[in-house]
Amino acid sequence: MKAWAVIGLALLVGACVERKPEPAADAGPEAGADGDAGASAKADAGADAADLLAPRPDDFEPLVPEGPSCPPDMVRVARRFCVDRYEASLVDAETGQELSPYYVPARGQALSHQKLWEQERLNVGPPEARLLELPPLPAWQATRTFEPRAVSRRGRIPQGYMTGPLAALACKNAGKRLCALDEWQTACRGQKDRQFPYGDKYEPGKCNIFREAHPAALLHGNASIGHSDPRLNLVKAEDKPLLRRTGETRSCVSEWEGEKIADMVGNIDEWVDDPEGTFAGGFYARSKKDGCDSTVRAHPFDYFDYSTGVRCCMDLPTR
Repeated sequence: MKAWAVIGLALLVGACVERKPEPAADAGPEAGADGDAGASAKADAGADAADLLAPRPDDFEPLVPEGPSCPPDMVRVARRFCVDRYEASLVDAETGQELSPYYVPARGQALSHQKLWEQERLNVGPPEARLLELPPLPAWQATRTFEPRAVSRRGRIPQGYMTGPLAALACKNAGKRLCALDEWQTACRGQKDRQFPYGDKYEPGKCNIFREAHPAALLHGNASIGHSDPRLNLVKAEDKPLLRRTGETRSCVSEWEGEKIADMVGNIDEWVDDPEGTFAGGFYARSKKDGCDSTVRAHPFDYFDYSTGVRCCMDLPTR
């Protein structure tokens, strides 16, 4: 293993053992420590739900649009449809309790992969990586059935491990739907119709993509294996998380009518409405430079791994 990778793992394991929260200067007040899916739920306790979804003044300076408008957690695109401002995190559709972003949001599969990786993590990868424990699966999530509901909020760990059907269900339970690919790409390109959210040419570091390390290579010694491991989105490189919180990469925003949509390139892949299976945008370790045109069509709709998430769309409300 390269020296930088070993250093990265040592930092990663140390951070896990000490359980110290990451600094989150760009995160909103509801953001908790990395790996603690319940921390932000505690911060939200007693808060007004409308306030949680309301846009924050440091995110953008919204204009008053003419014609039908979108809900406050969405942006109007091309005056035709609405798209979520942020990649989705998930809650229980019935109770609003937060789901862990590190497990597939289905009870049986989550328990199966938790059991698998409690053992498998001790058998793969370098010794330093084996010290990294699994993130906790909330007790309620392990003991009862539930349905996911997508929420679009700043400063959250975006949900990975999403299948296409679960992504569609999460959007449906939010009163939304999966984006069509052309809608997704239109939203990504912004009002100026550019290849990348920030411009016409690829610029390293502008979006959270093509990062310096692959989490499976660090944890397992092989980038091609173990993609259901719940620890993958906890991995750091050069002492920085590979997966970032929603809206943290402020240079990666697509603009429509003065409003901003975060992270449409990089951070996490996003399922779109294609029963054959397509996700778009790329994730933090994907070595692609095609921006808003980036798609993966190699997997069936029920596939999932640590990199697959979602962002919802909605028909423009009529007055």
